[in-house]
Amino acid sequence: MEKLIMKSKCFYLVAGGLLLMSTAANAGLSATVTATSDYTFNGVSQTDNGPALQGSLDYGFDSGWYVGGFTSNVDFGGSDDTWLELDAYAGKYYQLNKQLSLDVGLAYYTYHGDSFSDEYNYPELYSKLGYDTSLGHSEAKLTYTWDYFGFGGGHYTMLLGHTISVAEGHDIRFSVDRSTSLDEDKWSWDGGKSFNHFRVAYMTSWSGFDFSLAAEDTSMNLDTSDERLVLSVSRQFML
Repeated sequence: MEKLIMKSKCFYLVAGGLLLMSTAANAGLSATVTATSDYTFNGVSQTDNGPALQGSLDYGFDSGWYVGGFTSNVDFGGSDDTWLELDAYAGKYYQLNKQLSLDVGLAYYTYHGDSFSDEYNYPELYSKLGYDTSLGHSEAKLTYTWDYFGFGGGHYTMLLGHTISVAEGHDIRFSVDRSTSLDEDKWSWDGGKSFNHFRVAYMTSWSGFDFSLAAEDTSMNLDTSDERLVLSVSRQFML
């Protein structure tokens, strides 16, 4: 399948995506600008192993509801001239107790640049359960779409992650996720129904900038999903 190297969208950070991290806990309008050496999502490059400039705009309400948008350059290689991704999302953040939180919502991904780019557009439901302890922050995420990348097939992603603080202002995040197609006739991953993605990231901040250096790999044997280091620098602005 020609578009095999494209993204398995799952709500996460850009940083990864960066995308869809709830800003509901900080009510108000904010914008984030990110420069990254490679736009990877679930370990698959969205920029043909090249760099990306990204931005997001989010508004969080005191009630926990939030809305936002994300944009990035993309490059799917070959004769595909799709070069821009524009996404929108809305959801609600619940602080269930001092330690437990829940984030649920709906995202819609759109693509631009070629005459057929809009055929990739698709919606996705997402949920994230967070748990905070003295040992760090743990999370479990689940996403689902019934029209993956416009091909009409079902697809879901499950992720487990944990972030620990190794020193004040210095964090390490470990995560593993699995992307699965529910209809291999419409979508497959390197000839199979699913693949695994492993990621370890060091995160810190300096002078208002956030830095992330991540090592990641997948179980697929593709040039756009093999082992790599990804450096990202971002800055958030409260508007």
